[in-house]
Amino acid sequence: MKTNIINSIAVAVLAGGFFACKPDNAGKNGGSEIAGDAAQKVYVAPGKHDEFYNIVSGGFNGQLSVVGLPSGRVFRIIPVFSQFAENGWGYSEETKPMLNTSHGFVPWDDSHHVALSTTNGEHDGRWAFINGNNTPRIARVSLSTFRTDEIIELPNSGGNHSSPFITANTEYAVAGTRFSVPPDANADVPISSFKQNFKGYISFVSIDKTTGHMGVKFQLKTPGVSFDLARAGKGKSDGWFFFSCYNTEQAASLLEVNASQKDKDFILAVNWKKAEEYLAQGKGKKEAAKYAHNIYDEKTHSATSTILTEVMTLDPKECPGMLYFMPCPKSPHGCDVDPTGSYIVGSGKLAAVIPVFSFDKMQKAIAAKTFDGDFDGIPVLKYDAVLHGEVKKPGLGPLHTEFDGQGNAITSFFVSSELVKWNIEKLEVLDRVPTYYSVGHLCIPGGPTAKPHGKYVIAYNKITKDRYLPTGPELTQSAQLYDISGDKMKLLLDFPTIGEPHYAEAIPASLVEKNTKKIFKLEENNHPYVAKGEKETKVVRKGNEVHVYMTSIRSHFTPDNIEGVKMGDEVFFHVTNLEQDWDVPHGFAVRGAQNAEILIMPGETSTLRWKPTKVGVTPMYCTDFCSALHQEMQGYVRVSPAGSSVPLTWGTGKTPTAEAEKKTANAKPKLNTPKVAMK
Repeated sequence: MKTNIINSIAVAVLAGGFFACKPDNAGKNGGSEIAGDAAQKVYVAPGKHDEFYNIVSGGFNGQLSVVGLPSGRVFRIIPVFSQFAENGWGYSEETKPMLNTSHGFVPWDDSHHVALSTTNGEHDGRWAFINGNNTPRIARVSLSTFRTDEIIELPNSGGNHSSPFITANTEYAVAGTRFSVPPDANADVPISSFKQNFKGYISFVSIDKTTGHMGVKFQLKTPGVSFDLARAGKGKSDGWFFFSCYNTEQAASLLEVNASQKDKDFILAVNWKKAEEYLAQGKGKKEAAKYAHNIYDEKTHSATSTILTEVMTLDPKECPGMLYFMPCPKSPHGCDVDPTGSYIVGSGKLAAVIPVFSFDKMQKAIAAKTFDGDFDGIPVLKYDAVLHGEVKKPGLGPLHTEFDGQGNAITSFFVSSELVKWNIEKLEVLDRVPTYYSVGHLCIPGGPTAKPHGKYVIAYNKITKDRYLPTGPELTQSAQLYDISGDKMKLLLDFPTIGEPHYAEAIPASLVEKNTKKIFKLEENNHPYVAKGEKETKVVRKGNEVHVYMTSIRSHFTPDNIEGVKMGDEVFFHVTNLEQDWDVPHGFAVRGAQNAEILIMPGETSTLRWKPTKVGVTPMYCTDFCSALHQEMQGYVRVSPAGSSVPLTWGTGKTPTAEAEKKTANAKPKLNTPKVAMK
C-alpha cells in the first residue's frame, strides 16, 4: 500500500510539473510545431461548407454541440438531458416528458461519450447516441433534424459513464455501470457488503434498424467492479465487446488509494452473440426494475414517457463461455479496437506501457483454457497468452486511442500533455506533439470505425491556461486540431468548446447533409392542438384551462388579441408555424412566463404553458427575427380578476371587444373575422 501511495504522489508531482513548466514552444502565439500553412488549411471560404461534422459531448451541461471541421465553427447546441431556454427544450409541454425518469422530472445530466450509428462498422449518418452519467440514461439524436428523439433510462446502474458504445451494425448501444451498486430490487444493504451484494451491470440496449427505437434487451450481472470505457469488436472480432474495468479491489471508500493497489486490473471480453444464444435458450431471468422510456414523435410533435417495471438479466455463473477477463495494467481507462478488429488497446492511467492484445491469441487462449484462475467465477486469461505486445515508454498517463486507417494509432497522454503516434503491428512510437494542456479524449474522423477517414485529430484538453483571453476564474475548454495527413502531426488551430467536452465523433458532411430535414409538412402534422390555417384558430375554455389554437406566419400571430382570461387560469398557447420554407422558425414568449420561450420550426406545433400572476394586459411576441416586420409580430392578452364576467373573446386585426359587441347585436360575422367562443 505504501508503494502505491508513493506512486500516486509521483504522478501528482509529474502532473504539477507539466502544468507549471509548459513545453518550450508553447505560448500566446503558439510555437514552432504549428504548420506554416495552418491558416490556409482551416480556412473555409464564405459560402463554402466544412468537410466534417464534429458531434461533441457537452460534459456537465448535458448537451451536444455540432462543430464544423476544419473551421472549428459551432453550428448548433442540441439539448438532450438539460433544459434549454434558447428553444424551449424541457420547457414546452411537448418536450417535458423527454426529461422524465423513475426519479421524476430530472432536467440535467452529465454527458460524456458520443457514438454515431454504423453499418458494417462504418458511419452511416443516421443517429448519434449520448450517455447520461448521473441519472443513467442513453439518448438517441436524429442526424436528420439534429433533435433528441428518444431517451431510455437504465435500471440497476449507479452511473452510466461507460456508455454508449455501438455494435458494428448498430444492433445495440451498450453501457456498463461506473458505480457498482446493489440491484434495484434489493438495494438496502450495508455498504460494507460491497463484495457480496454490489453488482456491475452491463446493459445491452437494442436499436431497431429502421426506426432507431431502443429497448433494454438484457443486462449482464457481473461482479462489482467499475467499468470505464468500451468498444465493440468489428471484422473478425464482430460479436464481441471489450470493457476496461478498474476497482477490482472492490473498494467502497478512498478509491484513489484503495482502488490502485493491484498491478493489473482487467479488460472484460463479452461474447454478446453467445449471450443472445443463452437468451434464446431461456437462461434469462426477469427482475423487478423501474425505469423510464421517452419517445418524441415527429408526426404529433410531442413526447410520451412510459415507466417500465422489469428487465431481463443473465448471470455469467449460469452462462459459461460468455465473459472472460484479460489482465491490463494499471487502472485502465481507455479500451479501443483497431479498424480490422484484430487488436484491442488498453490504456492504464498509472501504467508506463500501452498493452495491445491480440483477438486471435485471445481465441486460442480461450480454446486451450489458458487461464490464470478466475475472478468471482469469470475466467482470467493469462496476460502473456493474449498479448500482442507493449508500446514501451510512450508517455505519462495514457488515456484514449484512435486510429488513422494507415496502420497507426494515436494515443492521448494526460500527464505529459501530448499526443503520441505509434505503429500497431510494430509497436513503435513514430511521432509526438504537445497539447495545451492535459488532453483527455481525442477524435479522428471515423477513428473508432472500420474505415477511419484520417486527415485530422482533435485533442480535447482539460486545462486551457494561456491559450485564450481570460474570462475570470474559469477559462473556456480547449480543442486543438492537428493535421495528420503526413508523417508528422502539425497543429493547425485552437478553438474553444461548449461545456467540458469528453468524447466526440467526426463524420463526413456528405453522409449527413443529404438527409437534412428542412420543414415539417403541415399536412402531416397530427398534433392534437394543431391549427393548419388561420381559419382553424380558436380559444377554448375547459374549466380553468384556456387552450389557444394559434398560428404564426410572417409577420403576425392569429389570434393576436385575447380577452377573458382570468386569474387562476392556466393558458396553453398551442402555436403552429404555418411557414413551409426552410430556415423560417418563429418564436413565442409571454411576459411573466415562468419557464422560457418556445421556438417553432416550419410546419410544427409547440405549446407554452402560462399561468398569469397579475391582473392586466400582458404582451406576447415573436422571439426569433423572421422578417423586416419582426418587431411588429406581437399581441396582447387581457387578464381579469377571478370571477370576472369578461367574456372569452379573441381576434386578429380587430379588437375582441368590438367583435363581441357585434355578436351581441346579432351582426353577421364576415369571412376571416375573429371568432367568439361560446360559453
